[in-house]
Amino acid sequence: MLLDAILGLPAIRVIDIVDVLIVAVLIYTLYRMIKGTNVMLIFWALIVLLIAWRVADALGMRLLGAILSAVTSVGLIALVVIFQPEIRRFLLLLGTKTQLDQSWGQRLRFWRRNMQQGKGVNYEAYINACMHMSQSKTGALIIFRRKNEVEELVETGERINAPASSALIETIFFKNSPLHDGAMIVRGNEILAARCILPVTSRLDIDPNLGLRHRSAIGVTEQLDVLSVIVSEETGAISYAIGGEIHHNVSPVELRQALERYEC
Repeated sequence: MLLDAILGLPAIRVIDIVDVLIVAVLIYTLYRMIKGTNVMLIFWALIVLLIAWRVADALGMRLLGAILSAVTSVGLIALVVIFQPEIRRFLLLLGTKTQLDQSWGQRLRFWRRNMQQGKGVNYEAYINACMHMSQSKTGALIIFRRKNEVEELVETGERINAPASSALIETIFFKNSPLHDGAMIVRGNEILAARCILPVTSRLDIDPNLGLRHRSAIGVTEQLDVLSVIVSEETGAISYAIGGEIHHNVSPVELRQALERYEC
């Protein structure tokens, strides 16, 4: 405080530090959501326009400043349209489990396991089905609902509304089954629907060798609060995706841990 008074600098309050930290977290969260997409290029273009506008205004370049000001004003409306998927993901992040919540969840693992046991979810049905389909190289895509409703996905396929069992899951994904193409939507011990259509990710930093099944598994987790489990038809490898990130070649134990950790 005394040094600030001597140098003529404004005093830094605690609320100022909190303000900067909150803005930094928001910017970092936005960066993580748009990293690797075409939106990232648009984001940097808007940053350049904003800086150019402030420089032109500071130098007294009225004509250029007026043009850039008009572009910036219209850009605020364009942002809502361009960043609509990212805004949706950001609001979903605020309304459901955040990264901070997940870190606290690691500390409260014992409590969370008790909650899972209370729910009585039969993970064995899903894990055994994935193991059998992996051995036979049967392609599969299972979407586990978490906290939010997924009615919009269910409506794109055929309703099942049946208790989950390993035999039923394998039968649905059998290559000659009329329901094998597309995704299966499940909630707890119930299979809600099959042959559902999913949004495909538009990210550019994904392995180009990944097929449509894996890209759809990533895309749906970018837009909805779900966990995707994928069985590769080419290699038989089991993977899962959550929050737009995919985890390859997981073991049955790792798959169970993921289902329990993310409360599917």
